[in-house]
Amino acid sequence: INKDGLIEVVTNNKPRIDFKDDAKGALLLEPQRSNLITYSEDFSNSAWNTSSTRGVNFIPTSTIDPQGKTNAYRITSTASDNQVAYLAAIVLGVSYSSSIYVKRVSGSGDVILRNVNNVENNFQVSVNDGWKRLETSVLSTSTNGRLYINLQTVGDVIEIWGAQLEQGSYATSYIPTQGSAVTRVADVCSGAGNDQVFNDSEGVVYVETQSFIDGDFTSLYISLSDNTTGNNFITIQHRNNGQLRVYADNFSTIIFLQNIDMSENLKIALQYENITDFKLYVNGISYPIYSTPTNSAFVGLNTFDFKLKGSASGYWLGKVKEAKYFNTALTDAELISLTQ
Repeated sequence: INKDGLIEVVTNNKPRIDFKDDAKGALLLEPQRSNLITYSEDFSNSAWNTSSTRGVNFIPTSTIDPQGKTNAYRITSTASDNQVAYLAAIVLGVSYSSSIYVKRVSGSGDVILRNVNNVENNFQVSVNDGWKRLETSVLSTSTNGRLYINLQTVGDVIEIWGAQLEQGSYATSYIPTQGSAVTRVADVCSGAGNDQVFNDSEGVVYVETQSFIDGDFTSLYISLSDNTTGNNFITIQHRNNGQLRVYADNFSTIIFLQNIDMSENLKIALQYENITDFKLYVNGISYPIYSTPTNSAFVGLNTFDFKLKGSASGYWLGKVKEAKYFNTALTDAELISLTQ
């Protein structure tokens, strides 16, 4: 979402700065996802005109859609048993997320989004809401994927745009399609700094970030290291059980372990001094050491990554609003001020 509140398509190898719910913008880091709906905006295509589509009148409209264009369609309910339906092949026993943008024109009945298991999710969409993205996620119990939209009240009118069906436990940003499924590769942010920037003896790693909900990963990392797979690193870990963990020099000793709601906006400051003295502040709160490290000094720290050090895995997922590095230790008062 750009500064004007419109969906913007960003070319490959460019950072995606998202202004949704944040006037200053945030770096958007999402996993690889595919939109399985082959015509995400063209609801006149036969892919939407299935035997399950019935009881509706839908036509193109000149309304400005969420991308600033005029590709939306207007739906009028003409019967109590009404729906616009898309069917797709899916895998049994994995999570899928369905989403679509909806705008109320008239009426007040619920808008129903039916997911891959044909379970109904009711949403209240009022005339004053403007465009609203409806989202639902479920563990599949069949190989028949579905995205159905229907209206609870005959005569109600809505407009729709940007349908998406993706494998995953939560909906990601919109992936447009025009005749075939489209895959957006994972966002990767890594390789910052060099050995002249980072101090082996002391320093502070600061990040303001808001992760997505737990799931779809084993662990995510923010790392300061020598860019190898060896035991010479400091890393913040978002574990898939929701824990925030900190490791230093190896993964045998957990320096900090906290059960923190990672979906909240977090200001995290991790300070190190001579590898034996660590401090962790999150949103102005100081957390106690979980286990005392007994390792030797860091040597040759030269790389800051939003991933597992020295590896092509463990990429951080979520929104990153700010990242800073201080090459000297800070006072407790400064750490509190930094993270409040």
